[in-house]
Amino acid sequence: MSALAMLALPLTAHAEGGKLLLTGGVSTIDGVGGGGLVPWALTTGYGTDGEWGGSAFVTGVKTQDYRLKVFGAGLTWSDRVEFTVARQDFDTEDNLAPLGLDGLRLRQNLLGVKVRVAGDAVLDSDTWTPQVAVGAVYHHVDSGALAPTLTGALGAKTHGTELYLSATKLLLAQGLLVNGTLRMTKANQDGLLGFGGAQDKDWHLQPEVAVAWLLSPQWAVGAEYKAKPDALNHSALGDGALKEDDWKDLFVAWAPNKHASLTLAWVDLGRIAPAVQPRRQTGAYLSAQLAF
Repeated sequence: MSALAMLALPLTAHAEGGKLLLTGGVSTIDGVGGGGLVPWALTTGYGTDGEWGGSAFVTGVKTQDYRLKVFGAGLTWSDRVEFTVARQDFDTEDNLAPLGLDGLRLRQNLLGVKVRVAGDAVLDSDTWTPQVAVGAVYHHVDSGALAPTLTGALGAKTHGTELYLSATKLLLAQGLLVNGTLRMTKANQDGLLGFGGAQDKDWHLQPEVAVAWLLSPQWAVGAEYKAKPDALNHSALGDGALKEDDWKDLFVAWAPNKHASLTLAWVDLGRIAPAVQPRRQTGAYLSAQLAF
């Protein structure tokens, strides 16, 4: 699930007047250009120096007990500066009924900016130099009927900003892409449960990694791993009641042309509010994107 589909590019084929085929990638669930879970140093769309590029996407995730829908868009200038916007809608279904929150939906708006500061993933593919970018994502969550508890007893904020540094290395000859990201964050469950908590208000530096392997000019498979902070593990609801686990996925990405891509993945989001639903949340992820 990712921009990893960009690996499916013919090594000598160029988009006329633009970037190499599929180097626009896809979008994370936060709207940022990159993989499904992890931001990349790559920018969304196909604009090169002095040109605009962009993309729009829709994503759905379904686990045993929860559903997440995301849609958003991105705009890039000169293959260097990226601006993104996304909207998340998380349906808890009846899992929070014991707390009197049956049918609660958590909705989150996200704004992102990313700047490429060094390297070029394609032009530097025959060296060990990665493409490097820095970015920020601002979150604001509408937690509905949960808001009094979230901002009161739990001590979380309904808004916050994450900062990250990403390095992407594309090895064309080997058909391999490797990405590493370091994220400074206070987000609980990607911000859906706010930022920080009464017992933990600190920033946390979290690693994120992804790899992909090219199967053919149009298909790629790979995996992603996203480490998560655990600020609400000790809370007014009791130790472990809101314990947060790391996220991971295995994906297959298909790109029939440079303007469209589909990504299907198996995801493991760990436990979400284990006090009311203790089992791990695994399931399916499907994302569609259009780019120019």
